[in-house]
Amino acid sequence: MQTAHDKNVQNQFGPRAAAYVESAVHSQGQDLLDLAALTEKAAPEHAIDLGCGGGHVTYSMAKHAKRVTATDLSADMLAAVAATAKSKGLTNVETVEASAQKLPFENGTFDFLGCRYTAHHWMDVEAGLREGRRVLKAGSPAVFIDVYASAIPLLDTHLQSVELLRDTSHVRNYSIGEWMTMLARAGFGINASRTWRSRMHFKTWIERMATPPLYAQAIRALQDGAPAEVKSHFAIEPDGSFMLDMVMIEAAAA
Repeated sequence: MQTAHDKNVQNQFGPRAAAYVESAVHSQGQDLLDLAALTEKAAPEHAIDLGCGGGHVTYSMAKHAKRVTATDLSADMLAAVAATAKSKGLTNVETVEASAQKLPFENGTFDFLGCRYTAHHWMDVEAGLREGRRVLKAGSPAVFIDVYASAIPLLDTHLQSVELLRDTSHVRNYSIGEWMTMLARAGFGINASRTWRSRMHFKTWIERMATPPLYAQAIRALQDGAPAEVKSHFAIEPDGSFMLDMVMIEAAAA
């Protein structure tokens, strides 16, 4: 049964499918290159992109997997992914409309999982991680990539506030410690992780989500009124552009 939050996610992202397919932030990055290398090494029979969004994980994995299934709540997003995959000559991609928290697949269907910039939208992230583990064969690789929150409450509160104002379907960015604990509880073993920072150009960041002007103004007010520790950590610039912390976790289904 679809929840009100699921509907909000669909409403937020469906009309912006093309923007996420074309987004430089989402379509580029060393993490995608690293993910492609991990997929090539694993040479999976059937990989899953859990919460595919603009499909950039799908396109990266499809070059090295025999089959890739891209899942997402948004039918519009999936249509954009299917069309883009076709334009790239990727004939081994299929799309399935589904919530990460209730996947319509049998246990052990897949032997590789990619999940990038989506878990912070899940209403029950641990349920989504358990589902990801359930549909993976034991020993299969899983790669999780997302924005992560600081363990310092002051920084965490600022991040969650600006994320929610920008996109009302945002639930939470988790700390690395939270990620590690949740993955372990879901049945994953951790092999490696790395972090980096990525600059968000404020105007582009806002326009990609079509954030209402009132909410965009509220974000700028929070940034302007933030204490020095917050301004320094996020490297907030005069125009509102700032830095986000990213993590890539290489795991395996235990």
